[in-house]
Amino acid sequence: MAKVAILGFGNIGSGVLEVLRRNAESVARRAGQPVEVKYILDVRDFSASPDAKLFTNTIDTILADDEVSVVVETIGGTRFAYPYVRACLESGRSVCTSNKELVALHGAELIALAKTHGCAFLFEASVGGGTPLLTPMHQSLAADVICEVQGIVNGTTNFMLTKMEKEGLDFDAALRLAQQLGYAETKDPGDDVDGRDAARKIAILASLASGRQVYPQNIPTRGIRGVTPADMAAARSLGCVIKLIAWARRGADGQFAAGVEPMLVSCASQLASCEDVYNAILVKGELLGDVLFYGKGAGKLPTASAVVADVIEALKKGAQVHDTLYWRAETPAEGMLADPSPAAWYVRLDGLDAAKAAACYGPCEVLDGAANALLVYSATPAAMTAAEQAVQAAGGTVALTLKRLTA
Repeated sequence: MAKVAILGFGNIGSGVLEVLRRNAESVARRAGQPVEVKYILDVRDFSASPDAKLFTNTIDTILADDEVSVVVETIGGTRFAYPYVRACLESGRSVCTSNKELVALHGAELIALAKTHGCAFLFEASVGGGTPLLTPMHQSLAADVICEVQGIVNGTTNFMLTKMEKEGLDFDAALRLAQQLGYAETKDPGDDVDGRDAARKIAILASLASGRQVYPQNIPTRGIRGVTPADMAAARSLGCVIKLIAWARRGADGQFAAGVEPMLVSCASQLASCEDVYNAILVKGELLGDVLFYGKGAGKLPTASAVVADVIEALKKGAQVHDTLYWRAETPAEGMLADPSPAAWYVRLDGLDAAKAAACYGPCEVLDGAANALLVYSATPAAMTAAEQAVQAAGGTVALTLKRLTA
């Protein structure tokens, strides 16, 4: 029988215990042995819980017990999770986690540590929640070269944008609804609405696709705070919807550019139909072409099921999984991994008539019926920055710019 410890007993940690018990027979069949939770690490008081005997408030209890072969980390963040995970891997225990921040910042180091100590560091649930994505990328697509990854990786902002598009809610109303339903944090929703969560996820995907560590702090990141119902209406007039897109793209020199930003997405795109809390990620291979992964990006049991699948993988394969699941460590790059290529842009202005501002942008058109907006046919990011400075010099401000996503 395999013994497992769970670090952190919040939403996902309790879900892991539930999945292991509810699906005990099928988990045992796939793992080749029964799997049982022996410890749960949490500093809160669970003395009234029916599982009170499982709880400990120190990692030392787990590290001292040789029966524990797999540790599930669901604490989140890096302050405690990082040293605990390091200690578990150094002791030869495999670790399965849903912690995107931990993987995005320390993934290469922890993968190497696991391989050195003959165990596994697995993190399928860190991107896409319960939607399988990382395993197909490093196993099923192992013979291909992934040249691009783009899509919707944050269910909270996708829910909000859907409500703004379908029901005409403004940003504040959409955020309140997301908070009421438990999709967005009540105290600080910034990780979601400002794009940091998506940046961590695309950093993981870019690291796996490129074979070397890509850090979220090097990824240009913008959230959805500036998007209004007027922008939604303008997007519809262009045959588009607005989505928060995370993307990473291999250039001709083999280097990756990446970004997180709200974008105009053609209604003909597969990504445009992804609504509410769902995620949709398009992976482009040189040989296979486009593959779309679609499903719930969050939720207690979907995410917990992905973690438990990693537990099974760790018990069956151990360090062998890192023959394909790996990337090498690198120091953070200087500057940002921006894409200098030209694109089409939507621009909304304040304090300056769009017809007058058009002279600052080159080939463009003023959008009829839109809130003082224009469409720039083709411009590089550098040209857009120069045009914005010209608008400011003329007494106006650029309230919002949206790049058009190219399929």
